Amino acid sequence: QVQLVESGGGLVQPGGSLRLSCAASGFTFSTYVMSWYRQAPGKERELVARITSAGGSTNYADSVKGRFTISRDNAKNMVYLQMNSLKPEDTAVYYCNARNVWNYWGKGTLVTVSS
Repeated sequence: QVQLVESGGGLVQPGGSLRLSCAASGFTFSTYVMSWYRQAPGKERELVARITSAGGSTNYADSVKGRFTISRDNAKNMVYLQMNSLKPEDTAVYYCNARNVWNYWGKGTLVTVSS
């Protein structure tokens, strides 16, 4: 049974930091490209960050470059999103995604940036 379980969301003030985690199980994690997406109220889901299967390459949405960092630990089947200098416009539900031949999604974790 494939599972992607996000954690680490919550309420944070502007300028603050959060670290999201995604625990993967039920598939060969090390062969999958892993990504974080987000969906803000009334908006479409968008790609935030992506990391290749071995972790050698990453890419980011322009809106988060220099503030967010994606990483993975293939030994632990985990992917992370370190979010710094958070802004109110980063408020969204953040989803973990695994993609290879198959495409898997987590249920999301809510990040709220507000004073």
